[in-house]
Amino acid sequence: MRFLYYQWLVMTMLVLTLLHATPTVLSQVRSSSNFQMERDTLNTAGGFGTSTNFRLESSVGEDAAGRSTSTTFALQAGFQQQDTVTLSLSGGDAVVMDTAIGGITGGVSNGSTSVVATTDGAAGYSLTIVATTDPLLQSGSDTIADYVPAGAPADAAFLTASGDAHLGFSPFGADTSARFLVSGSVCGSGSASSTACWDGLSTAPVTIASAAGANAPAGVTTTVFFRVGLGTSVTQAPGTYVGTTTITLQSL
Repeated sequence: MRFLYYQWLVMTMLVLTLLHATPTVLSQVRSSSNFQMERDTLNTAGGFGTSTNFRLESSVGEDAAGRSTSTTFALQAGFQQQDTVTLSLSGGDAVVMDTAIGGITGGVSNGSTSVVATTDGAAGYSLTIVATTDPLLQSGSDTIADYVPAGAPADAAFLTASGDAHLGFSPFGADTSARFLVSGSVCGSGSASSTACWDGLSTAPVTIASAAGANAPAGVTTTVFFRVGLGTSVTQAPGTYVGTTTITLQSL
């Protein structure tokens, strides 16, 4: 019996690109004891244009405005560019669990997928995961339950009793959210671990990573580990069990 798990990605992007060019532009940072004006610009026209469904913010008089990137830097030149927040999400390959589990003998099967979240917004980002069905893994009318932690926090160890048949997940990365950090044998604080903490998927979004500040252009990788456990006293119907999740990147 083989377990398949497919991963889908949702990329939420907010991009504002306005390009204007004139031969000359003059601007400078102005400051006083209490304020600093970082985005003043000398223009000959521009402003807001609106309709029922759209709003356009424009300016005239910017020379060489736009976005430029290299391996380690990103430059957003011009008055309009400083208001733009760009989000990108890559990776998220489909997951095929590594072991076919005997429906009578039980066992454990593992899989994982990784995504790279990138933002140039100073507020930072959050990454959530949500299941499209409850429970996630299904094969026709047969299902495998989603993992349920023993208490309010996630479980530091993946626990499968003899009568359990369930799927759990555990995220790992530099920006892993507090629920999935572990200190000793307790989840909820501490540091990220590639072997803990385990939780059950839900049709309500669960935050798996978040951080303040920009991380462009390199981004931050989060790996989501999946594990199916079948207890020795469970008789699970044979089949190919499939589920779909959505990982969403949002600006804070």
